[in-house]
Amino acid sequence: MARRSIKDIEKIWSNVEGVKKLSDRVIGIGPVGFGMDALLTWAPVVGTAYTAGTGAWLLLQAIRAKAAPGTLARMAAYMALDTATGTVPIAGDLIDTFFPGQLLAAKALQKDIETSHWVEDSEANARASGEHERHLETVRNHKSLRRVVYLHD
Repeated sequence: MARRSIKDIEKIWSNVEGVKKLSDRVIGIGPVGFGMDALLTWAPVVGTAYTAGTGAWLLLQAIRAKAAPGTLARMAAYMALDTATGTVPIAGDLIDTFFPGQLLAAKALQKDIETSHWVEDSEANARASGEHERHLETVRNHKSLRRVVYLHD
């Protein structure tokens, strides 16, 4: 796998933001938004394909961004529920219209990215140079950070 940079992670965050808006906020009426997911759910097969495809893409982005296992599991659950509800005739379509599975999965990934301390190095190099402890200290000193992620591992 190619070495990742912080710029790559920022691009993933930005791409996820675009899909989030496309899937769940193309049309906004006050605080309520509808996107391609809600609109296409009424077209048999097309809606399910869109939901499953977008969900798979979001999970791929999460893997590329080295998301925490809990984040991956939460995203997979949101997408599985979103895809499953869309397969139930009529009632499922109605539920799927108002269940923002892709929005929830995208937000989970973005939060994971925002709460990670990114290091453009390998953990082995950071430990050898003594920088690993400094990175851990950074996470301990910032309430918004939860973990250290080495991009070259």
